[in-house]
Amino acid sequence: MPNVTIEIPAEVLTLAGLPGVSDSNRATLLLALELYREGRVSLGRAAELAGAGIEEFMEFSAHRQVSLHYGEADLAEDRATAERLKW
Repeated sequence: MPNVTIEIPAEVLTLAGLPGVSDSNRATLLLALELYREGRVSLGRAAELAGAGIEEFMEFSAHRQVSLHYGEADLAEDRATAERLKW
């Protein structure tokens, strides 16, 4: 997947927390979480975008107080993601 370069004030990333995580990874995690919170991607797709396992992303979501919403459409999308990744 192609990358883009953006400028974000350092203070924004500092306030976001996540010590020990690179700025790029921190922004990616937070964007993937927001896409999931908005219902624009499934849990599995958000985890994939964030470069995390599903369990790790679920834990991250819980720490950020984002509720899990997982329905039949999410299951179907996660199955398609798993098939694409050959899990």
